[in-house]
Amino acid sequence: MAVGGESCVWSCSGLSSLNGDARFRWNFRAPLRRLRVAAKRSNDMNHDFSSAQQHRRDRLLEILRGLGRVAVAFSGGIDSTVVAKAAQMALGERAVAVTADSPSVPRRELAEAQDLARLIGIRHVIVPTSEFVDPDYVRNDGARCYFCKSELYARIEDMLPELGADVICSGANLDDKVDYRPGLTAAAEHKVRHPLQEAGCTKADVRAIARSWDLPTWDKPASPCLSSRLAPGVQVTPERTGRVEAAEALLRELGFRDCRVRLHEGELARVEVPVSGLEILLEPAVREALAKRFHELGFQFVTLDLEGLRSGSLNVLVGLQQRRLFAQR
Repeated sequence: MAVGGESCVWSCSGLSSLNGDARFRWNFRAPLRRLRVAAKRSNDMNHDFSSAQQHRRDRLLEILRGLGRVAVAFSGGIDSTVVAKAAQMALGERAVAVTADSPSVPRRELAEAQDLARLIGIRHVIVPTSEFVDPDYVRNDGARCYFCKSELYARIEDMLPELGADVICSGANLDDKVDYRPGLTAAAEHKVRHPLQEAGCTKADVRAIARSWDLPTWDKPASPCLSSRLAPGVQVTPERTGRVEAAEALLRELGFRDCRVRLHEGELARVEVPVSGLEILLEPAVREALAKRFHELGFQFVTLDLEGLRSGSLNVLVGLQQRRLFAQR
């Protein structure tokens, strides 16, 4: 295979398991700019930290100081990382980060959360959650996130005395209020506070604040749980989430920092990568090798979404009744 007149070598071997911790040995050598064309970092972002953003950052710290003792629901994503960092700065030992562990959490994300907590200097507790035994969660009828967050917040709520905390904080920002987010309903039921929303922070503000604090994940792509990759109506199982995790690992080996493998009925995989990277996956050698690996993982059909990567693309399949039930007020 040739790319821009330069040769590349593609080969793949070794598949050890389908449990989400599979190890793939891929040998793919290509010019660095080629590998990152679909996943370049946001270097064109406006690096100026505005006075308005500085005010929101200060307000965030002020809000957390006023809460006294907090437990941050900490996934390791950019939003909860900023809240955890702010909580540590504002409260010190009176702040703790709590990370859920279940088959819906990618192993690499769990490891990154541990590394980030150490970097921030915040106490960190990993809590096993049991959403996979809840038939309402497994049914995946469009309200899955509600039952997942209900399980997480209930678990943290029970642990508050031993954690030395009084309040649960999430990483929800203002942009989350305009999307379909059943988890926010669960948060309201458990009196979870959203410091970023209270401080008036959008996603762009969160990234700017993270960068001002030199957090290494300031431009980290969003990484929803693995269960979010399953289309409504497709039952959630550890085998399926593990298969999705392994499939996305293959795409990351190709240099895609941001990608999704959506699982639809009939074990159909719908691959989403940035539009600028579609041509990489359509090159014959890459396409054939990737399809072969996906079939080995257990997908019956492998498709490439020509519209490219977009957040929440499965939400269009959620019924109107469910949307009304969890509409943000």
